[in-house]
Amino acid sequence: MVVLLGTPNAESSRLYAMTVTDGDPSWAGALAGISLGLPVYHITEPEVKNQVDPKVFESQIGLAEMVLDTEEIIKAMKETRGRESSPLPLEGEGWSLS
Repeated sequence: MVVLLGTPNAESSRLYAMTVTDGDPSWAGALAGISLGLPVYHITEPEVKNQVDPKVFESQIGLAEMVLDTEEIIKAMKETRGRESSPLPLEGEGWSLS
């Protein structure tokens, strides 16, 4: 299972990523203290974007991507995963967006 986010900024991306990996960082929700350890990515990350049909991506996400601070979102996601250049598990490694 892979968590795919479409959050609008780096802060919310980081919060949701932390929640599904380490548990609710605010200790207020149902996942407080529960580490799920799920891999989490944002739809605008190249590893994910490159697996989506370009026409579908453009029609469904293209406009939002133009106004998002994708560099900061991607940075937040990589920091939360704790690795700067670890590859996404691609087709043949247990999952695919196709």
